[in-house]
Amino acid sequence: MSEQLATNDKQLVAIHAATLVKNGMIVGLGTGSTANYFIEELARKKQQEGLKFIAVASSVVSTIKAQQLGLDLIAIEHLSQLDIYVDGADEVTADNTLLKGRGFDLVKEKLLAKASNSFYVLADNTKLVDRIGEKYPIPVEVAPFSWQLVLRSLQQIGGEGGLRPNANGDGLAITSHGSLVLDMTFDSSIDGDELHSALNAIPGVVEHGIFHQLATSVFIGHDGVIETR
Repeated sequence: MSEQLATNDKQLVAIHAATLVKNGMIVGLGTGSTANYFIEELARKKQQEGLKFIAVASSVVSTIKAQQLGLDLIAIEHLSQLDIYVDGADEVTADNTLLKGRGFDLVKEKLLAKASNSFYVLADNTKLVDRIGEKYPIPVEVAPFSWQLVLRSLQQIGGEGGLRPNANGDGLAITSHGSLVLDMTFDSSIDGDELHSALNAIPGVVEHGIFHQLATSVFIGHDGVIETR
């Protein structure tokens, strides 16, 4: 498969990112529909081109996907750094600040983004925003015992929201390592950098969905063309 054979913009940027993987690299795999295209292209390059690499997954979902396609995996526990991490984002601002975490593996995703020599983000025009939190609530992962105290702290800096329900709506969403998630909205007057720092400073926050100054490049697909920024 080549970039010319991509059937949509998500697949286009995923295939482009896969060209950056070289023999011997340790590659972080993101989670979601765009990341799946990247995983599929890596599997093709391994099978058809003999590309040799080791992958580390950001979630149970991407672990299963990679295993099904025959990729060689290493556990995150055995890593201190990696060469490339490739993942999508829910929102991307002009300065490449990201919103992530509508899934359930914020901690692993941010760990891999921080530990990678290069973090490449896959997006299309629908993900571009003027400010973080423009389209989606900001997920804040919390230890179960701390959620009420954290919620109060978030409310004190202008946040509104509550615990994320599970997919069935009959309970609470729980992350892969047992945390709860508060989905919060904030007034548009709060600057993204300021909000990032404020969330980092709240005791009881395990992690949050603002990825600030972590992306090496963002690949944006639009009508069959890739913009890099």
